[in-house]
Amino acid sequence: MKSCILVINCGSSSLKFALIDPVSQQEVLSGLAEKLGMAGSQITFKHGPTPRRSFRQPGEKDVSPLEGGNHAAAMDAIIARLKDEDLLDSVKAVGHRVVHGGEVFKSTVVIDDSVLAEIEKCSKLAPLHNPANLLGIRTAMQQFADLPQVAVFDTSFHQTMPEHAYLYAVPMSLYREHGVRRYGFHGTSYRYITSKAAELLGKPLEETAFVCAHLGNGASATAIKGGKSVDTTMGLTPLEGSVMGTRSGDIDPGIIGYLGSELNLSVAGVMDVLNKKSGLLGLSELSSDCRELQEAASAGNEAAKLALDIFSYRLAKHIAALTVGLGRLDALLLTGGIGENSAYVRANVINRLGFLGLKLDDDANAACTRGKVGRITTEESLPALVISTDEEMMIAMDTAKLAGLAA
Repeated sequence: MKSCILVINCGSSSLKFALIDPVSQQEVLSGLAEKLGMAGSQITFKHGPTPRRSFRQPGEKDVSPLEGGNHAAAMDAIIARLKDEDLLDSVKAVGHRVVHGGEVFKSTVVIDDSVLAEIEKCSKLAPLHNPANLLGIRTAMQQFADLPQVAVFDTSFHQTMPEHAYLYAVPMSLYREHGVRRYGFHGTSYRYITSKAAELLGKPLEETAFVCAHLGNGASATAIKGGKSVDTTMGLTPLEGSVMGTRSGDIDPGIIGYLGSELNLSVAGVMDVLNKKSGLLGLSELSSDCRELQEAASAGNEAAKLALDIFSYRLAKHIAALTVGLGRLDALLLTGGIGENSAYVRANVINRLGFLGLKLDDDANAACTRGKVGRITTEESLPALVISTDEEMMIAMDTAKLAGLAA
């Protein structure tokens, strides 16, 4: 039987997983448990190219209600399906996505008690993410007590940033004593797409200079030179940077005190507005979903159009600014749910960046959706590439290496 890696990406109300063969680099089984802790919780399973059961089809999906509706119930359902598919014994290690590793974790690590304690400490820097990641780790450790558990950090990729990029202009004591600095996120995604882009362009990764944008409900952009992060838009937390689905991105810090006074809100109350009620949702007063906003904009909804224009304009500004850290630009890379599928947003961004040497190929842009990888600029233009990210594969390969299962 194949030796596989079980990848766990645990959110506050979701649990995404994938069972991956690190030798063939294929997903054997994957899935998503949603609405955990809420009414209507369910789990979706998707089968890989060679299902274990003859009655399953490659790529087949099936959805089931999730009795119990919590993370433990989701893990129970995953284990039950692995048993049903005769795959449970193939699991040889478990890899976990962890959002914030602070300055402690500069690379992937095998999880032990000291690692758990440090992840717990970093929870104050990512209160929406790290507690959920810890929940996934502890649940998996109960279910797979004898297997290596590995943590892959979003922030570790950005530990190569120079001081002038990661330090804020605040008293240095805040950095020394409280860790106030730019950390950056989406690092696992950036590692994956930069290596793929170097392959597509036929250049050694260490000789490349890319600006990469990971665009989804959370959105960030990063300057990557020679495969190393030199600057990024997200900061101490994932709130800083570009406009996002429900997050404001960059604002005047004075707004926090002003809103607290005007609306009689605590700091936590203001942060709730900025994290959960702002971004595309707040601007459009309609939805945080880019697809819904595009449909509404096409139907004449001016608020939806404005929200998308602001999203695109702010992103274009960040992309241009990030080239300062590179000294040159070899290609713009776009990934994530919006980056991979929204020709509308891609066009809106690239058409603002002609001064960098980018010129959109409208036909190529329109054709590049639903997992397609390709160039969306003209031949005489600087390349802009759409690349489907695969964070689960990166986590699996890191885990396999530390668990001694790499090819």
